[in-house]
Amino acid sequence: MKVIRVVAVALTIGIGMGSAALADGFKDCTKLDKASWKPASDAEAKAKALGYEVRRSKIEGSCYEVYGVKEGKLYELFYSPEDLSLKHTIAK
Repeated sequence: MKVIRVVAVALTIGIGMGSAALADGFKDCTKLDKASWKPASDAEAKAKALGYEVRRSKIEGSCYEVYGVKEGKLYELFYSPEDLSLKHTIAK
């Protein structure tokens, strides 16, 4: 019984670590101080201009993460708050 418990705990820990490794957030967009960042609404406007229906946005690390839908598919777009350049896109 102890062996089964040890294996179960090891698998649980392994799965938890694997989930963290699969976190796909892009977090490194700028080294600029937050006080100098452009508004998040400008990043949302850029996503809309690219044809995305913006659902929400948030700060992820030093990036603006914008969630948008395009052609029925969900995307995560990562913008630099420094110059609003698109740094990374993930299709969900």
